[in-house]
Amino acid sequence: MKRIRLGVNIDHVATVRNARGENYPSPLKAALLAEKKGADSITIHLREDRRHINEQDLKKIIKKLKIPLNLEIAATKEMLKIASRIKPPFICIVPEKRKEITTEGGLNLNYNKLFLKNLIKTLKKKKLRISLFIEPSLRDIKEAKKLNADCVEIHTGKLCNLINQRKNYKYEIKKIEKVVKMGNLLGLEVHAGHGLTYTSAKILSKINGITEFNIGHFLIGESIFVGISSVIKSFRKILK
Repeated sequence: MKRIRLGVNIDHVATVRNARGENYPSPLKAALLAEKKGADSITIHLREDRRHINEQDLKKIIKKLKIPLNLEIAATKEMLKIASRIKPPFICIVPEKRKEITTEGGLNLNYNKLFLKNLIKTLKKKKLRISLFIEPSLRDIKEAKKLNADCVEIHTGKLCNLINQRKNYKYEIKKIEKVVKMGNLLGLEVHAGHGLTYTSAKILSKINGITEFNIGHFLIGESIFVGISSVIKSFRKILK
């Protein structure tokens, strides 16, 4: 069995930088250090409001990075234009609301479906890998296949909240298991992300068929205390 890939989301390095309007800490420096210490890819989310990562970060990182860059974007004309011009190898299309603190769930794949389908088609013509950020739903993963996505990333926020609160998570983990199995049967690569910690990553890593975990907030937060190298090393041990 192949080891699970680790994608490191560095958005919150930019959050700390922007809190004071300085030019440090550097998202580029974080990306290169994560690459050096064992990350398989780097994830950044270029939001409409640019609350953390901005276009300059995107340009600097893609220029220097040797491992793949996974760019999270909303399904908008502006983001289609940016992604088409910069051409990061991986694209993950995510829902986005200006007032949310963080991504609050998976995509509504029935909203503006024609635009989403054409966006995916346009980006795939540029040889980019397209992932859709979805809820752990059989209906949504089947719809992702119809939209011609290459991958899905399952929103693991609800599961992680249940684990963090020490509540029963058996029903949620069963839902994810079914969706992963269906995704594999459909020929989709299945990823997991949102709210992952050491504990929840360890639980999810036992599900066969998840090929990639994307981890950000906890990883960057824990790095304040022990350093990014140590945190990546710990996740690498979990994601064998």
